[in-house]
Amino acid sequence: MILDLVFFVIGLLMLYYCAGWLVKGSSSLARSMGLTPLVIGLTVVAFGTSTPELVVSVVSSIKGKSMIAVGNVVGSNICNIALVLGLSALVHPIKGNRSVIQRDIPIMLGVSLYLLVISMNSRIGRLEGASLFAGIIIYTYFNYYIARKESRRKIHYESVAFTHAVKDIEYITSRSRQIVWITAGIIGVIVGAEILIDAAVGIMKVFGVSEKFIGLTIVALGTSLPELATSVVAAFRKEMDISIGNLVGSNVFNILCVLGAAALVKPIPLPGGFVQSGLLIDYLFMMFVSLLPWLMMRKTRIVTRKDGMILLSCYVGYVLYLIIKT
Repeated sequence: MILDLVFFVIGLLMLYYCAGWLVKGSSSLARSMGLTPLVIGLTVVAFGTSTPELVVSVVSSIKGKSMIAVGNVVGSNICNIALVLGLSALVHPIKGNRSVIQRDIPIMLGVSLYLLVISMNSRIGRLEGASLFAGIIIYTYFNYYIARKESRRKIHYESVAFTHAVKDIEYITSRSRQIVWITAGIIGVIVGAEILIDAAVGIMKVFGVSEKFIGLTIVALGTSLPELATSVVAAFRKEMDISIGNLVGSNVFNILCVLGAAALVKPIPLPGGFVQSGLLIDYLFMMFVSLLPWLMMRKTRIVTRKDGMILLSCYVGYVLYLIIKT
């Protein structure tokens, strides 16, 4: 038991730090190739912070731990909004621009609804995985296209904000060192995911809890650490659009890319049935939590400290529900 906990922490630390190495190497390579901070922010930084979820879910799928794969994504999405956004709003009230309310959150809700629909048959097959993965390609291009088409003032504002975010990442000038950082990051994340999952399974057996519970709670919380760090730092620096934009984009990425890639590698069965296993309730809670920021910002475009407390209360209540149910 103690050994499993030690390895679980080691796996989490490897995921956290190695994802940082991957982002550092990738962003340095992108900068040396002349890509703008806006493009780097929309791709390398946004995707890099979701690397732990991606690798953990793919490895879980390969190992036949499908409920950890799905629970990791659903739990991470709940954690990103209820815990991370809630905590960020407590640090500093978060003001989102109009596009977050009118476009980004509705896209997140639409993608969540599509996931619910394709899960109703208690299986996410390769065809569904391909449709999800195609979605992340379209979503990334759409974000870039919209950013380029919007007003010069908006582009300037976002470029300045993303420049700050990218400049915070150490720049590596040597191309060979960039490759080393990227390679070390990829290998470290994969090994960390292997250690994390094996340790999680060991903990699951000791406590007699389900794969779903492990995936929705400790694995999801662990893989959300990069988003937590990025968003809280952004809130401290009052870069509100980076904070909420990172979280919404990460949730879309988790569903489209993480589950899409995992299902492409190996179809994901939902043991016990989608409804009977309780996943339907988890999906619905994820959608409810995703709707809350839209309701909070629809008039003032601000997630206040009071709203942050509401979001945090939702997260605590959900975890207590899972514990009582287990």
